[in-house]
Amino acid sequence: MENKALGKNLSMLTDFYEITMANGYFTNHFENTIGYYDMFFRKVPNDGGFAIMAGVQQVVEYIENLTFTEEDLAYLRSVKIFNEQFIEYLKNFKFVCDIWAVPEGMPIFPGEPILTVRGPVIQAQLVETMILLTVNHQSLIATKANRIVRAARGRAVMEFGSRRAQGADGAIYGARAAYIGGCCGTACTICDRDFGIPALGTMAHSWVQLFDSELDAFRAYAREYPSSCTLLVDTYNVLKSGVPNAIKVFNEILLPQGYRPAGIRIDSGDITYLSKKARKMLDEAGFPDCKICASNSLDEYIIRDMLMQGACVDSFGVGERLITAAPEPVFGGVYKLSGIEKADGTILPKIKISENVAKITNPGFKRLWRLYDRETGKAIADVLTLHDEVIDDSKPYEIFDPEYIWKRKVITNFRAVDIREKIFEHGRCVARYHDLNELKEYCAGQVGTLWDEVTRFENPHRYYVDLSQRLWDEKNRLLEEHAE
Repeated sequence: MENKALGKNLSMLTDFYEITMANGYFTNHFENTIGYYDMFFRKVPNDGGFAIMAGVQQVVEYIENLTFTEEDLAYLRSVKIFNEQFIEYLKNFKFVCDIWAVPEGMPIFPGEPILTVRGPVIQAQLVETMILLTVNHQSLIATKANRIVRAARGRAVMEFGSRRAQGADGAIYGARAAYIGGCCGTACTICDRDFGIPALGTMAHSWVQLFDSELDAFRAYAREYPSSCTLLVDTYNVLKSGVPNAIKVFNEILLPQGYRPAGIRIDSGDITYLSKKARKMLDEAGFPDCKICASNSLDEYIIRDMLMQGACVDSFGVGERLITAAPEPVFGGVYKLSGIEKADGTILPKIKISENVAKITNPGFKRLWRLYDRETGKAIADVLTLHDEVIDDSKPYEIFDPEYIWKRKVITNFRAVDIREKIFEHGRCVARYHDLNELKEYCAGQVGTLWDEVTRFENPHRYYVDLSQRLWDEKNRLLEEHAE
């Protein structure tokens, strides 16, 4: 089941300027003005080809518990800069916004509105910080986990990073995101209790050190856990004592009881070399089914190189470089106003302009389409359109690069999917609950729709996120208008 750690009042976990702006909106009579705000990101971490959406469930939990307590209101009064009528507004606060979001586990790309909030500008502004915090963090970890899982080429990857995470929430929600990204389990026990993510682990070096000898330590562990006996063999010397003592205990303790060994774990040294030697020793001793697990500051590049060099490793325990997404521990999602709804229901588009072209926003209320090739099932491109546009996949459709507009292509025999789901309607949650196993499977399936060229680690092919002709025209109209 889902963790309910966010099932508490976090309304004040917001940047202070969100509250000062909200107060200003109120005193300037904008409290009923409807705005459209998009969350998007500008760059994939580690210069990757795509990212993975995660954190939507925690956004839902946060908003469902969004309220201002007497303690909150007393604090705001104590600051002595907020209008008393605004504080009364917060006292009677009721969230009434609509929200659309890309489902968790879906590959996402720079510039796309992965989440849109429509509603009174005060409310849409107040939720900015927590939306960004939640989606940025979990999308970062899910993206990193997916890279590591793909590097492992079908071998199990376990998330082992709790002790190196940035705080308790970093460990808990990082493990959740890592599972969506493809990890098979976690060392974080609370995540098994609350999320149903399998809790995994064996022993620390301290277990081996505590006993009079390594052999005694292995015997004690095997007697205690005969059905899942995995022994840590690198406390002293992997090949001279660790593996030989493990084999001896397998023969002495496990086989007489009818059990087979689960595995050994190597946590230091040249794991590629040691795993090859250990595999040969285990096979010759009659334990070809005994798995070898590797850990010790691994990441996707180390794992990829180990396997290229013939490492005999069946599973990987990955900790600090997964849970912190090293070496690029930031997912740069931002939240920008894209439109204002007028009294007659028409939408006045808004744009943010910068000399840095990457920071120029796409205006208006938009839809996000993914175009799939009907023959291969592969994703061709994503297209942003205005909200009232529909891409008719029964006829040819021209896509073009919004920066290099002479790059155009007419596609046929494709399927167009509006990939965002509505998760709140007038403040009421309408999101369908997704089991984590379902999200993990969904993620793997959607990543499978990407071409290999997009998924490679170095110099991935750029996946195109295009604009419809109408949206491109609207954007250029606003650019010209503000250039005058």
